[in-house]
Amino acid sequence: MLRPLPVVPSIACVLLAACHGAGATRRATFRDDLAFLQQHVATIVLTAPNGARVAVVPAWQGRVMTSTTGGDDDPSFGWLHRAHIASRTLTPHINVFGGEDRFWLGPEGGQFSVFFAPGTKFELADWQTPPAIDSQPYAVLEQERTRVVFGHAFALTNRAGTRFDCEVRREVKLCDPGEMLERHGVTLGADVRAVAYESVNTLTNRGAAAWSKDSGLLSIWILGMFPASDRCEVLVPFVTGPERYHGPIVNSDYFGRVPPDRLVIDEERGVVRFRGDARQRGKIGIGPRRAKPVLGSYDGARGVLTLVEFTLPLDARDYVDSTWREQADPYGGDVVNSYNDGPATPGGKGFGDFYELESSSPALPLAPGAAATHVHRTVHLVGDPQALAAIARQVLGVEP
Repeated sequence: MLRPLPVVPSIACVLLAACHGAGATRRATFRDDLAFLQQHVATIVLTAPNGARVAVVPAWQGRVMTSTTGGDDDPSFGWLHRAHIASRTLTPHINVFGGEDRFWLGPEGGQFSVFFAPGTKFELADWQTPPAIDSQPYAVLEQERTRVVFGHAFALTNRAGTRFDCEVRREVKLCDPGEMLERHGVTLGADVRAVAYESVNTLTNRGAAAWSKDSGLLSIWILGMFPASDRCEVLVPFVTGPERYHGPIVNSDYFGRVPPDRLVIDEERGVVRFRGDARQRGKIGIGPRRAKPVLGSYDGARGVLTLVEFTLPLDARDYVDSTWREQADPYGGDVVNSYNDGPATPGGKGFGDFYELESSSPALPLAPGAAATHVHRTVHLVGDPQALAAIARQVLGVEP
């Protein structure tokens, strides 16, 4: 049995200094990443009939760490923070283990934040990821060859002092990539290999009081971390139309405004292009009147097209705002996000060489005993570059 992770007093040595630059050019195989994970933490491997596999870690909230289209020597698609995992330590603020699909809860910032305690400042020194979505293990409730179900119960208190008694049921299962592509009018040919999986995330209010907008609401938030490269571009489709009807196209000032050489808005095709190179910290978001239930990325250095689908209720308008400030409208947040890591301060170092593709549920005003579910589906495709370009054009509206 692996020993528990001890807590260390400083985030700097493990979380920042050890990781930047470690993954920019590394091209891991699934065999390498799986062996590394199994050396340090119990890992469940799901296997599809076509040989595609997904590695999941119960100790880290049932997190999907990585996946592959087939054999041991095929590419591993998830970003792993090897230095932090190998240290077997828990750090303050956040434990950046990596992984392609992790369960979080919003909001991160604002007066109803679950990352900032009452009376604290919206600064990194006061930012703390709740243990239930960072360091606590989830119990394995069911396990089969192609699926696994986790459960966990916990309590959270937000910045306004509201307590949330929560229960999470999280199912991770392999899917047929051809079925997903068929919904977009694409036939998966023999010249492309693929792996597809989804997480089905259900949050239940186990408390005696209803969750209300006045005292703060939670949202289900799924984030995927992938290896960055100088040839990686995030592609986010959006609903076109006048700003007076749909609002701004993109929110790009989470950590200071993203400069135009890193963010391009293609209004003609209805796609936002955002660099995923881990060279400059930045984050973008698309609101509910602009969002479509799909986004993706293309890494030209590795030849990987990644597609993400997620639950997007047609009538939902209230999404929690996770920006680090007091908010005029705490429910005017984004549905889709992408984060690119990089130095937080001039001359500093980032968390690691990764970028993120993220989706969120609406804000959840749950009555006692009520539940809500958010589904987040990931597909990786490799193969003929022209075939990948055609798939991207059909699903995302633009070629990489």
